[in-house]
Amino acid sequence: MASEHYHFTAGFNLAPDEPDLTVLFSGEGKPVPGHKMGPSVHDYYLIHTVMDGKGVFQSGSNSHVCGTGDTFVIFPGALFSYQADMEQPWTYVWVALQGEAVQQLFKEVGITPDKPLIHLDNLIEIHNLYEHIRFSFQQSAYPRLESLEASGWLRLLVHKFGLANIGSLTPKSAQLPDVIDRQINQAIRWISLQFHQQISIDHMASSLGYHRAHLSKAFKQKIGMSPKQYLLKVRMDKAKELLGGTLTIDQVSSSVGFNDALYFSKQFRKWSGMSPSEYRNHLRSGT
Repeated sequence: MASEHYHFTAGFNLAPDEPDLTVLFSGEGKPVPGHKMGPSVHDYYLIHTVMDGKGVFQSGSNSHVCGTGDTFVIFPGALFSYQADMEQPWTYVWVALQGEAVQQLFKEVGITPDKPLIHLDNLIEIHNLYEHIRFSFQQSAYPRLESLEASGWLRLLVHKFGLANIGSLTPKSAQLPDVIDRQINQAIRWISLQFHQQISIDHMASSLGYHRAHLSKAFKQKIGMSPKQYLLKVRMDKAKELLGGTLTIDQVSSSVGFNDALYFSKQFRKWSGMSPSEYRNHLRSGT
């Protein structure tokens, strides 16, 4: 392989065991004029970004002339070939990956088997990301940690693909929620993740940049309850879940955002018609 390139370097993952997304290897090279790969198929995804020069990428029956800034993606099982130009052979960087989440990740940034090409402009930044991926495999005696680092850099690279390709995304993936929906979704997310804290609805609205009255009105119109009522529902639903385990009542109370276990018990009885102890006994008895 190296003899067919003016220069060639690569790094390989020694612990490629992440099921969702794992980088297999990454490299950089400048092949000799006319150098060709394929026709063949791979059982992994392979991304190439052209740093300079040009060549031809063939995917199925489609042929694409690729130059500086062009990126092409080879999908598993797809017949492909690519060949360096005879006059201006390309220099490219590449990364191979596999995993259950990869196809959906590519789809979300507009890369599909039918649309395997995008164009990138900020090549210095892109080249740095490829280098970070490759160098991940040359730093330590801990391959598992190297694999995790490479996956992180790969996600940043795909993020850049999405920014470059945003104009060609499908309406569903590109459409942003309207302002009201975004406000409500942010508030729901906040409550769902912070319910165990001493949440102030005023503070939440202010932190999100909204007026409390406006947010509360929109929230109730969409959800059917106020933010305060929704917070109580989230806490009580979580309390019911925790009461099925081994935590004490005090520990359950603290875990769902109540500093006072007696006040928690009072609120729980109002919500469920039973005290926390009665609810726990009900669960254990199966009645």
